[in-house]
Amino acid sequence: MASGVVTLRRPAAAWRRSGNRVLALCLVELQKLRHDRKELYTRAIQPALWLLIFGETFSRLHAIPTSVPYLDYLAPGILAQSVLFISIFYGIQIIWERDAGVLAKLMATPTPRFALVAGKAFAAGVRALVQGVVVLVLAAVLGVALTDNPLRLLAVAAVVILSAAFFATLSIVLAGIVLSRERLMGIGQAITMPLFFASNALYPVALMPVWVRAISRVNPLSYEVNALRGLLLDRPAAVGTDLAVLVFAAGVGITVASALLPRLTR
Repeated sequence: MASGVVTLRRPAAAWRRSGNRVLALCLVELQKLRHDRKELYTRAIQPALWLLIFGETFSRLHAIPTSVPYLDYLAPGILAQSVLFISIFYGIQIIWERDAGVLAKLMATPTPRFALVAGKAFAAGVRALVQGVVVLVLAAVLGVALTDNPLRLLAVAAVVILSAAFFATLSIVLAGIVLSRERLMGIGQAITMPLFFASNALYPVALMPVWVRAISRVNPLSYEVNALRGLLLDRPAAVGTDLAVLVFAAGVGITVASALLPRLTR
């Protein structure tokens, strides 16, 4: 009986240690942001331009039919874009840590690879969440009718963190394949805009060509935008389904990235 209790306690203790290490990596990311706030300001320029120029212009043109004012429709898409742009190059940091010898030291600790990757992934989520607050404040200043329901805002935070975790692990997977900052930068730039434009961030799916519509159905960014739009604008949406897809995508990303992580330390 006693041996059975010990057996049950060991996995629980291992999960607790892994959770603590994931949390520690997220806190490290917050410390980096605290010491380098200029990055937040510079990263806010691009979503600001999208909302101010693209959003305001197309709102006046009435070129894209939407069920809400176009700027309201666009704001969740620009938030999703901001999350994507922050996370998709996260693998560059992993390669930098490899070159500096930091990754080898982390791999030598008892921390499971899964926990290391999850920590990096959710650290990207913390960074994206801080950036998301900037985008939402800007959208509110421009008059976007955002929800003030605290439960919905908590769900928005969960969507942002899960989405950032997936795109960060995608970047880590690419880093584990190409093993080079330059190649990863090129691939990241090559896939970012197709992911963005083959989603419903800028326009409804019904307006897309059939082949783009097919891509949007398997594009995690579309599910992120759906969830954000439903939550932030208090519109009908299959938020449960969207969250399930994002949880699954983040889980697959962390699993694959964990398997490829040792390649970066060879």
